[in-house]
Amino acid sequence: MIYLNRVKEAPPQRSEGVRLAIFQSERPVGTPEAVHDNIDRLEEAVKDALRFNAQVISFPELYIEGYTMTPDVMRTLAEPLDGPSITRVQEIAGENSMAIICPYAEREDRPDGTRYYDSIAFAGPDGELLHNYRKTHLFGMAERANYNFGYTDGEGDAFRVSLVNGFPIGILNCYEAEFFELSRILALEGAKLIVIPTAADYYYNLADGTRTAVPYPDITRNLIPAHAYENHCFVAYCNRSGTERVGNGSWQYRGNSIICGPHGDIVLAARNEDTLIIADVVPGDYGPTHPEGDYLKNRRPELYSKLVSMSGGFDGGYTYQSPPSRNTDH
Repeated sequence: MIYLNRVKEAPPQRSEGVRLAIFQSERPVGTPEAVHDNIDRLEEAVKDALRFNAQVISFPELYIEGYTMTPDVMRTLAEPLDGPSITRVQEIAGENSMAIICPYAEREDRPDGTRYYDSIAFAGPDGELLHNYRKTHLFGMAERANYNFGYTDGEGDAFRVSLVNGFPIGILNCYEAEFFELSRILALEGAKLIVIPTAADYYYNLADGTRTAVPYPDITRNLIPAHAYENHCFVAYCNRSGTERVGNGSWQYRGNSIICGPHGDIVLAARNEDTLIIADVVPGDYGPTHPEGDYLKNRRPELYSKLVSMSGGFDGGYTYQSPPSRNTDH
């Protein structure tokens, strides 16, 4: 484990900022044994971060069960929010007085059927649940085969901003880092730090079983700094490292966890190796991006109706369609 830190003598004072830890690692996936092992390692990582006086720690997308699961495996391992895994995560948060951002596969049993979500539980330092975020923008056919879209029928507050150390933190999930609208919403809601757990690899296995011919771009070198700059906030991207193998398939993760500052600067960036990143996130260390200007205050929303239209303005573009309900009993 590499310890990569950029911290001051003491953690940020209340409301001034937060000391953030990012856990990046190669982990087992897809079995009950992997679930138990990952929770044990989560507790170890929290105790490691505690040595640096971290106040909040984040883990990668679908940390508890693993990212690369078939629908059958996912439905076997998925748990309700009040199931044993997230209950234990909340206990660990309270026992160590550290907030924990823990992604997991969520099962929700409803009167109209069972739904599954790519979710993120955010436990406060007292062990209380601050937010349970369900991924709103699913990536590719594999995710759509596994999970329901979050917040399709108005349930809950998707873009909630939670306070840790009196400091406002918002959450997004993986692919959602690539939609500027989502980071902007959180910034408008007051977030000064946006944490984005992810499972970003080099290539992608398509629905027909083939792999993309070339690796797709690394968004930590373009979009993550841009979102931090345009919203004048910190943005942290929390990925896996190494290789994940399920059956005959394997995924090579980028190990590109990063924390960017409000000027689009790189505060800390990991290599592709098991790493614990710890950094002080303090907006007061930065001045404005412009002598006279503020992106959030200078907006003219009355001109932006096209941003919420249901279709693009050109032929051949993508049109969003509300996804069909995947209510299934298993």
